[in-house]
Amino acid sequence: MRLYDHHAVEERLDWRGLIETLRDGFAGASVEAPARQVLTIGQPDGQQVSLLIMPAWQAGRAIGVKVVTFFPGNAAAGKATINAGYLMFDGADGRFVSAMDGDALTARRTAAASALAADYLARKDARTLLVIGTGQLAAAVAQAHATVRDYSRIMIWGRSPEKAAAVADSLAEQGLPARLCADIEAGCRAADVVSSVTASTRAFIRGEWLAEGSHLDLVGGFKADMREADDLALVQARVYVDGRAGAVLSGDLSQPIAAGVFHESRIAGDLTELVQGRVTGRESVAERTLFKSVGLSQEDLLAGMQVAGL
Repeated sequence: MRLYDHHAVEERLDWRGLIETLRDGFAGASVEAPARQVLTIGQPDGQQVSLLIMPAWQAGRAIGVKVVTFFPGNAAAGKATINAGYLMFDGADGRFVSAMDGDALTARRTAAASALAADYLARKDARTLLVIGTGQLAAAVAQAHATVRDYSRIMIWGRSPEKAAAVADSLAEQGLPARLCADIEAGCRAADVVSSVTASTRAFIRGEWLAEGSHLDLVGGFKADMREADDLALVQARVYVDGRAGAVLSGDLSQPIAAGVFHESRIAGDLTELVQGRVTGRESVAERTLFKSVGLSQEDLLAGMQVAGL
């Protein structure tokens, strides 16, 4: 059995290689995954935390399961809100073959899936990217999106300008054209692509801010009480998801559905259908597109197999 720490996982998941691994995996549709479990745990202090269990397998080749904890109160203490571990077993005989850092795996596959969707949905001439958020996903999303489009400007906005500046400075040191965004409205209006990676429980991205022809990437919210964009942002866009079953449970979709302003039938397609060409992606330079992701176990397995060399 082999162990892969955070550095080893990142080293084995280069952006271009991982994006193509996911593209090939969705094209083949050979990975199976049951619905993930999201369990709520009440803490002694009254806080509600979550435990997620996400299995997937490719018959005869590999079986994997990710276990994730979500402690939203950690942010106030300067700790990571999401922590995870990934276990992989041989799909032919069931042997336990590897354990790897799930945080690095999750950040990489999430950002890579976001960029893969943008490759089909963002305008080919997109040059300005706005990343909203300052957590561990912010830099990963910027790096991944810069792999599929040639951005001349990458803006980072966060509720803490200091944290946003730190993310922008780190990206700039890596050679990306990143800088702090001081005004979220101005940033949204200027951006060709907006990628939001927050744990917000209220809609703060307003549809009226989003430019004609823009692409909105909603990554942060995965539960019914989490939401990043308002109703207009949703209803004015052609909407795609990573997977329908999970995406419609997220607040960005479930709340507008419950309010009667959006219907599941308006989802234009999922990531598998996009990659396989069963649905069309962006159809004009003027239309607005939106991609809602909550994370798929299939992505974990494909990324984990790349790490383990399977």
